[in-house]
Amino acid sequence: MAKLLEIQTGEKNPILRKKSVKIKKIDSALKKFAKDMKMTMIEKDGLGLAAPQVASNIRMIIVTLNSKSNHERVTIMINPVILEYGEEIVVAEEGCLSLPGQWMEVERFKNITAEYMSLEGETHVLKLDNLNARVIQHEIDHLDGILFIDRVNEKTRRV
Repeated sequence: MAKLLEIQTGEKNPILRKKSVKIKKIDSALKKFAKDMKMTMIEKDGLGLAAPQVASNIRMIIVTLNSKSNHERVTIMINPVILEYGEEIVVAEEGCLSLPGQWMEVERFKNITAEYMSLEGETHVLKLDNLNARVIQHEIDHLDGILFIDRVNEKTRRV
């Protein structure tokens, strides 16, 4: 049975600021942790959740792709990387479960190509745009100790 995990909060939190390590082995403990992360993301009404946000500095994220559409799906990504960035940059408001109550305008690439491994050990490549691309960029930043507020111009900051 999945359990709710505690969300790490605060822009100076050392867990959130540490670079996460690559996952070398997919085992039953990792699969259980992924289920717990998924439940936590859904319960907390997030579009994505990175392992550091629940106190584990490993390279795994969970994202909701195609949110609020007939094609919505929760995807677990192990060792995700962005292979390619599009040329267009878009600005949109972002928030984060680790920085409750903060919403700010953030520049992100409109299109990306990402590669990751599934819990079954299969490699997948996705071409993503708009909100899907934004969520992946936001969550991969977490794996590198970067919070969305680090990408914000002081003038656009709203707390």
